[in-house]
Amino acid sequence: MTPDSIINKGKREPGVGPTTREGGQPVPSENVSITAGPQGPNVLNDLHLIEKLAHFNRERVPERNPHAKGHGAFGELHITEDVSAYTKAAVFQKGAVTPMVARFSTVAGEQGSPDTWRDVHGFALRFYTTEGNFDIVGNNTPTFFLRDGMKFPDFIHSQKRLGRNGLRDADMQWDFWTRTPESAHQVTYLMGDRGTPKTSRHQDGFGSHTFQWVNEAGEAFWVKYHFKTRQGWETFTDAEAQEMAGKNADYQREDLYNAIESGDYPIWDVKVQIMPFDEAEGYRFNPFDLTKVWYQEDYPLIPVGYFVLNRNPENFFAQIEQLALDPGNIVPGTGLSPDRMLMARAFAYADAQRARIGANYRHLPVNQSVNPVNTYEHEGHMQYHFNGAADPTYSPNRYSKGAGYLDDGRTSGSGRDLGAAGDLYVNPDPHGTDLTRAAYVQHPEDGDFVQAGKLYREVFDDAQRERFITNVVGAMQGVSTETEERVYAYWSQVDETLGARLREAYKASHS
Repeated sequence: MTPDSIINKGKREPGVGPTTREGGQPVPSENVSITAGPQGPNVLNDLHLIEKLAHFNRERVPERNPHAKGHGAFGELHITEDVSAYTKAAVFQKGAVTPMVARFSTVAGEQGSPDTWRDVHGFALRFYTTEGNFDIVGNNTPTFFLRDGMKFPDFIHSQKRLGRNGLRDADMQWDFWTRTPESAHQVTYLMGDRGTPKTSRHQDGFGSHTFQWVNEAGEAFWVKYHFKTRQGWETFTDAEAQEMAGKNADYQREDLYNAIESGDYPIWDVKVQIMPFDEAEGYRFNPFDLTKVWYQEDYPLIPVGYFVLNRNPENFFAQIEQLALDPGNIVPGTGLSPDRMLMARAFAYADAQRARIGANYRHLPVNQSVNPVNTYEHEGHMQYHFNGAADPTYSPNRYSKGAGYLDDGRTSGSGRDLGAAGDLYVNPDPHGTDLTRAAYVQHPEDGDFVQAGKLYREVFDDAQRERFITNVVGAMQGVSTETEERVYAYWSQVDETLGARLREAYKASHS
């Protein structure tokens, strides 16, 4: 190693041509932001505007809040089917093999908490594509507790610890759930077998949200991601999960590591549900509501390929704890949707990493893209990459460092109309352009308890229903009398017999 190699370590090549975001995704414009109409306000999910301003605010120079306890591994995504009719994304073209990393986690527990506690389990994937980092940040359930990001801090607070004593509190959890009817579908999943997977290898994963694919012709489709374990489902009972929590708080972390070390590489089949763009308006459930699923009899699973995890991290902290996944990491041919939780997460996840790691968290090796990054963002805490002395720090400029692919590269061009923001998602009829605080548009069969009821009655078998009742009763221990009655009313709306069955079982547990 020479002095020159020390001086130049981390130095970017001079920027040439169109700019990208820090994740490597192409920038439409460095000059014109997205607004609600020509003279309307900026939109929160203008990803580049938010990223550019948020990074700028941090140019002058802790544990995740949810999903703190996690583990992961590296591998490859293999595309075996032709889905080019739906997406132009390079990562999804037949024959493509893309390096990736996966992180599995619990939601509520802290870093040192047991990973077998009953909880929703995070299932987050990053693909290091030729068009920039592409992240799918989901769970082991196809739904979530909420449909609006405004409620997310309240939900997490209710699942964490009481301020007065620092303890988890059943009454707080059930008080929030029963006053938030849209949670019913997800709580039904949580209290079922899926709430206690035996290992990360023996569970399915989901993107959960509705996303968008766009093909080469510019045609848009709505899409949901499904990751089906080839290892088969294995779950703990509630008692087994609690017993393992006492024996080995890192059971799932250890299982994944040891399986890969021994050559027993876990595989998941990648499948999608595709909804033609025009069918979203008339579907029986609002297709952008995260508390709902699209039934597979309506939109069957379409095979895409598979991914395999075959390499453990070299350093857990550097490559898993500092892994900064972000649903705003989308690439050409993929996009977001009118799902309000997804739009909120596209801002909140990146900002959480700025607060947790720093404005330059994407400079860390595990967060770098494999394609060249060309950006005007610079300085700030923990800067690793730096621009050369001749590289300008502003746009437009008289040098060869360009601007967004829609810009002319010579002027700010702020008087030009750059058209629809198709890089975010295509949605020509978003029910008007006036800003509003409106409820989700109700479709014919929408209702907070409809899908939870079907899950309980038609998907669970008799043994699963009995375990479900046992799990709910166990989770109720410690609720107040008032909240207890709300729990019975809540589950009675899921199934007319369920509230009475829970009342009987809960009373019996106290006799």
